Amino acid sequence: MAENINIEVSPISRVEGHGDLVIDVKNRKVEELIMRIPESPRFFEAMLVGRNWNEPSHITSRICGICSVAHTYASIKATETAFGVKPSEQTLDFRKLIIHHECVQSNTLHVYFLAAPDFFGVGSVIPLVKTNPDVVKIALRLKQTANEMVRIIGGRAVHPITTVVGGFTKIPTEEEMMNMKNMLKSTYPDLEKSLKILKTLKVPDFERETEYISLTDKKDYALYDGAIKSSDGWTINDQQYLTKINEKVVKHSTGKHCWATRDSFLVGALARFNNNYDKLSDKAKTYAEELGLKNPCFNTFMNNFAQFVEIVHSIDDSIDLIDKIMNSGLDESKIMADINIKAGRGVGAVEAPRGLLIHDYTYDNEGKVSKANLIIPTNMNYANVEKDMDAYLPLIIDKTEDEIRFSMEMLIRAYDPCISCSTHYLNVKLINK
Repeated sequence: MAENINIEVSPISRVEGHGDLVIDVKNRKVEELIMRIPESPRFFEAMLVGRNWNEPSHITSRICGICSVAHTYASIKATETAFGVKPSEQTLDFRKLIIHHECVQSNTLHVYFLAAPDFFGVGSVIPLVKTNPDVVKIALRLKQTANEMVRIIGGRAVHPITTVVGGFTKIPTEEEMMNMKNMLKSTYPDLEKSLKILKTLKVPDFERETEYISLTDKKDYALYDGAIKSSDGWTINDQQYLTKINEKVVKHSTGKHCWATRDSFLVGALARFNNNYDKLSDKAKTYAEELGLKNPCFNTFMNNFAQFVEIVHSIDDSIDLIDKIMNSGLDESKIMADINIKAGRGVGAVEAPRGLLIHDYTYDNEGKVSKANLIIPTNMNYANVEKDMDAYLPLIIDKTEDEIRFSMEMLIRAYDPCISCSTHYLNVKLINK
């Protein structure tokens, strides 16, 4: 290991864009660690200004093809809050059901296709087809089930169209509800196999306590709705997010950095697990225990296991939601709530797979957007990624350059920063000084 190392990553794949990583080590001391984000702004907030109230959810779902459901609901909730719309309980149950399966879609892609190769010591998922075919087959089956769940409820597996402000334009039939329940029950053998495989994997020994922020709810493992909770001891209504969550521009990034109580915080599966462990299903808690995932957990690498535990919970809770809806009886008269257009401001907060997502809209008297603010989970994590890397690098400083590169790739991927990123997250060039 050289005394002085300069690592330049240009570019790295990020949230549908490009970024650079710079690590400067002099005399074995980390002088600089930054994640440069030179990606040009996408201007979705500006695109919304002047749009009619029924358009934002369809526009903002295009921010991310993996998190399109989350953006749809953050948008719908912001609009409904601004207008005082009160959806039916049936509508809320269907919304919780569909957001569960965006979580399963995304968590499955990350755990099995992006994170698993790191643990198996291969460069991508392709070698696993030969060496660990069960991993790939399980992933494909789980993903197919989740896609079908979103399609049945939302009209499409990506960018749902039946879910709108006030409710749904169409809801599933009784036959479709029973088919969904049967599909979910059929996943349990694959979850059991997955548990056995995951238990054999070695997780890097790394801990750094930070602030964990997520939604929280008295009844549910909050994904669709709830107050905003911090592991540092505060809980606020989502409409008050600006009193705690701050954004700042940094010189090296067009993506803002965020902070609340400390100088950074973490959002995502591990934050949700730490803040809402008691709301997990019994099976999810059992799986977490068997995986060594304890509450609270301060090892960012365990975010991958937390995502798997969430898959288990989402399937369990979805079966319960289907039973609840069916026991109450499907009611076509409850699929849409009354909508009265008026001037107002509303905030919509949901949990995207990667963490807390916030949409904030102000409407004029004609129901057109006059101002919009969107805070994306990956942006909330930027500062914490840098803090984790700054803490982790000294622990691996005596490794070879290839091992350092691999370890840093694995740490960054643990955040699941973007599903469109290739498994080789970093294209690193190391220059010894």
